[in-house]
Amino acid sequence: MIKNYFKIAWRNLWKNKISSVINMVGLAVGMAACIVILLFVSYEKSFDSFHGTDIVRLNEVQKFPGMAASQKVALSMYPMAPALKAEFPEVKDYTRVKWDKKYQLTYNEKRVFVPQVFAVDSSFLSIFNFAVIKGNALEAIKKPNSIAITQETAEKLFGKEDPIGKIINHYGGDTLKFTVTAVMANAPKNSQLQFDALYSLPGIHQKWMDNWGGNWLNTYLKVAPGTNLKAFEKKMPAFLKKHMNGEGWKFYELFYLPLKEVHAGSTEIGLDYLNFQKFDQKSTNLFAIIAIIVLVIACVNFMNLSTARSADRAKEVGIRKSIGANRPQLALQFLGETILLSLLALVLAIGLVEIALPYVNNLSLRDISLPVLSKPLFLPLILLGTIVVGILSGAYPALFLSSFQPVKVLKGSVETGKNKGTLRNILVVGQFTSAVFLMIATVFVVKQLKFMQEKDPGFTRDQIVTIPLDRISGQKYQLFKQQLLGNTLVAGVTASQDQLGSHLDQSGVDFKYNDSPVRNMAATQLIVDDDYLKVYDIKIAQGKNFSSEKSANGREYIINEAMANELLKDHPKATMASLIGQRFGYDSLGVITGISKNFNFNSLHYKVENLYIVNQDEWGFRTVSVKIKPGSAKAAVGFIKDTWKKVNPDHPFEYEFLDDHFAEVYRADNQVSKIVGILAGLAILISCLGLFGLASFSAEKRIKEIGVRKVLGASVQNIVLLLSGHFIKLVLVSNLIAWPLAWYAMNLWLKDFAYHISISWGTFVFVAVLSVLIALLTVSFQSVKAAIANPVKSLKSE
Repeated sequence: MIKNYFKIAWRNLWKNKISSVINMVGLAVGMAACIVILLFVSYEKSFDSFHGTDIVRLNEVQKFPGMAASQKVALSMYPMAPALKAEFPEVKDYTRVKWDKKYQLTYNEKRVFVPQVFAVDSSFLSIFNFAVIKGNALEAIKKPNSIAITQETAEKLFGKEDPIGKIINHYGGDTLKFTVTAVMANAPKNSQLQFDALYSLPGIHQKWMDNWGGNWLNTYLKVAPGTNLKAFEKKMPAFLKKHMNGEGWKFYELFYLPLKEVHAGSTEIGLDYLNFQKFDQKSTNLFAIIAIIVLVIACVNFMNLSTARSADRAKEVGIRKSIGANRPQLALQFLGETILLSLLALVLAIGLVEIALPYVNNLSLRDISLPVLSKPLFLPLILLGTIVVGILSGAYPALFLSSFQPVKVLKGSVETGKNKGTLRNILVVGQFTSAVFLMIATVFVVKQLKFMQEKDPGFTRDQIVTIPLDRISGQKYQLFKQQLLGNTLVAGVTASQDQLGSHLDQSGVDFKYNDSPVRNMAATQLIVDDDYLKVYDIKIAQGKNFSSEKSANGREYIINEAMANELLKDHPKATMASLIGQRFGYDSLGVITGISKNFNFNSLHYKVENLYIVNQDEWGFRTVSVKIKPGSAKAAVGFIKDTWKKVNPDHPFEYEFLDDHFAEVYRADNQVSKIVGILAGLAILISCLGLFGLASFSAEKRIKEIGVRKVLGASVQNIVLLLSGHFIKLVLVSNLIAWPLAWYAMNLWLKDFAYHISISWGTFVFVAVLSVLIALLTVSFQSVKAAIANPVKSLKSE
């Protein structure tokens, strides 16, 4: 019997080819969108899933005097971890991580620069489940100056030689010798911790052991099973008060984040340097919701077209019931047709997913694939989901079709369109409301992203090439600068400890206004050389730029307007100009020589913070900024590279345009805008497929009416308006419903940005016009086709 049902189902699908294709394509697109987003969500959820569930990361809330707001940071103090383990039974073990980028390692005459090396406690490999290929994981980094390297690093340094026991050197600020004690598998791509080697931390950084107050590493704790982290956090103020000198403990709070939540749940946490491919959980959830909406729209299409064609199946139902078929049997038959269509759609969907995944991986920088073989449950779950989709799509049409009374149907008196037409209208409105909502959201997201990329940040970032420095290359900065400035391709050279667009460090400073008491506070710091403001074209509002010669009053400081306003809070009658020459700074106080205009040194997600700039070149720099002449990028980069090789022959040349760095700052926002835009486009496509099917059905059912109207003198334009007008009204109603929903959602979303666009009603009108035009184009083909048909043929068919 079931075999017979599927035969009948196949015949009906083949008979109604247009309707079947529309339904299948709509369902396939909806399924494909859901599968891709499901794979993305699954990949995000998989981050650090191979570690234990009892690992947490220690984080700080810093709330220093003078800061506009408190900030959460992923960094912590060196002595915290051993003190926590000694004093609290909740802490079973700990490991700390200090990272070094572009780390140089040498074996014999072979020198390589690996992207990132961690200095860690010996417990690192017992807390985290990173695979060790050679050597003992528990003993690998217990001894000072021992190092465990990844398989990729081993191949770079040793080729096919066995690395265990070999001595490798690091030439940095100090010359260090390491003994290779283990070879590890490369860190999985779904690990927030990405490294090329691990070396023992205490032996290298012992001098920092007692430094409470310095935040320069990450701390991970292994806690006792069942530990209540909120209750544990309540013990931290007393812990800080016990160990920190004076009143300093009041400026900190400690909180813990389970390792499995760090990757996607630490958007508000700054200085989060070791969170590979960090992505906001809210965006992931948004993608999932939109994908479900797209699939629901596809299901609604099926319901609409099935109920619309109910009259075509009425006599079939009447005959089957008259010869003994009961309602459950008929409902099962119609559900079988839906499930068959869904399974066919699944095949098409899998093909679409395979086509889409390379683009998705390129956009998201992930390595997502269809886990057909790697995850045995994947196919059964997808098949089960497809059957569920088929049942949900076909349940109502099956119940509706199987409810026809055979007597009425065979007499031709059954009514299949009145109430069902109202339901179809509601479903169409629901479809287009969702689609219009997504269109509006996409426009605002794109506009906000464009606004962030094009807004004047208050400094020049065009034609700026940045080059990273380490301790060795940093010592030759002045020579590098002099040689670069000797070429006309270079318009300016400067250096700094941090790069604009990155999260800058905070530091404590003192301020003394005339005879007033010294005020202790904290602010963001930027350590630069004398030419920094000139190269970046940062405007001076009061005072002057750094002097070429050192001031007799000590270090020179330039503060931004936000900082100036903070300093003036205790002196309401003073002016910004009066701050020039006042004592300011750390160590022995220097002087304020200038006040710069505010500039957005960070992402536009954040307001301009209090900032001071100091020309502290004796502390060294980590980034060189080279301003090149416009239109000469290729030649200028070539010259910079050649100069670098002359000055630093043993160091690889790396560079990045500052514009590209800021594009990376907004990478996650760009990903969100593109993915939301794609899903919005799919929603519109599926809605239009449904509209096309309904327009086709409507034109087919009214063919005789159209023939009569044409005989009586109706023009093609009249007929097109007659057939299209109803659908255009539905789309307009959809817009009226979608507008307030989109306005509320966009207001909520834009609050995440300190600087954002305003919500203009012009966007809503634009989307309304666009949606009407799309709907009109969708239904016009069938409308025009019906309008130009020969009325004689349609009337003869009676």
